[in-house]
Amino acid sequence: MRDIDLFQQALGLVAPWRVTECSFEQRRLELRIDFDKGARFACPGCGAEGCKVKDTETKTWRHLDFFQHEAYLTARVPRVICPEHGARQVALPWARPQSGFTLLFEALVMALAKQMPIAALAHLVGEHDTRIWRIVHHYVDEARARQDLSGARRLGVDETSFRRGQDYVTVFADIDRAAAIFVTPGRDAGTYAQFVEDLQAHGGTPGQITEVCQDLSEAFLSGALEYLPEAEITFDRYHVKAQLTKAVDQVRRAERAEHGELLKRSRYLWLRNPTRLTDRQRDRLDELLRHPLKTARAYRWMLKFDHVYELPADEAEHYLRTWCRGAKRSRLQPIINFARMVEEYWLGIIRWFASRITNGLLEGLNSLVQAAKRRARGYRSTRNYIAMIYLTVGKLDLHVTHAK
Repeated sequence: MRDIDLFQQALGLVAPWRVTECSFEQRRLELRIDFDKGARFACPGCGAEGCKVKDTETKTWRHLDFFQHEAYLTARVPRVICPEHGARQVALPWARPQSGFTLLFEALVMALAKQMPIAALAHLVGEHDTRIWRIVHHYVDEARARQDLSGARRLGVDETSFRRGQDYVTVFADIDRAAAIFVTPGRDAGTYAQFVEDLQAHGGTPGQITEVCQDLSEAFLSGALEYLPEAEITFDRYHVKAQLTKAVDQVRRAERAEHGELLKRSRYLWLRNPTRLTDRQRDRLDELLRHPLKTARAYRWMLKFDHVYELPADEAEHYLRTWCRGAKRSRLQPIINFARMVEEYWLGIIRWFASRITNGLLEGLNSLVQAAKRRARGYRSTRNYIAMIYLTVGKLDLHVTHAK
């Protein structure tokens, strides 16, 4: 078998396309592809067969490496005359329009992009990272355009930052599919307006959303109330608990002025779940609890609050009201403030006992989102970060190896 016949079969080319020449120079494989004289092609617009060739343009694409050597395809790409659409460039079986890469090369890039940083991927394949990002954005945007969101019913909404303290994005996740379905810059009420617009563009309506789980942000609350009027709102129990642990830590920090040595390096002990402490940490915590510390009292209030999530719904509301009354008499201002916050956001907090939904989904996906952040790091573009979130936790249907 001739080498050009071997490459013809390897590339899966069929008439009228054929490999006409191959060469290997300076550790680079060059394959030249052409079409038979007199060949006719289908119009890429309407699919009409038998269109005559008007003219051609020579183009080159990067292909999968041949062993450790770069490989390139070069071909005359014809334009055909369609009675309906005029002159149009034909669709190619090995590459999409406006790409300098073959579909198989792009399939490799997309597979690796899920697993490694873009900078490392670019170095691995010997391409500039901006060209790799173009591939990623193309397939992510294309997959999102095909998304059907008509089945989304329960949402988890959370924010995450691209860089510390700035460039926040808001993630809307379909709880039942465990997938991010919309990501947008910002963390205000306007993100809900953008979500609804995107939902409608993908076959959904605001009225189909029946449950939303989110944090206690006023911006998120106003956004949900305005743009998702049919949804019941559950305040995520982990975000509620985060406010309480913050209150306990405020008590500890205020008390350090009086008991500095005793409370030194104890922050982790008060905030960590006691079941996750080591024996040594547990012994030290038990010792601290024997002292008449305000922090110890705040810690006990926190443990009592945790118990509410272990109760059945018919007991939880009474228990929580009793807890709030007692906490407001604790003489610990951060704990008092937290109890008042619980009363202010009562409906959303108590809703958990009916919905039983949490942003545990987003918390569970958070490690993947953080991995996406690491893969996007070094590129000062929130758009890149958003693309990596979709790619990592969006469960997108990526049609990478099909000619367009």
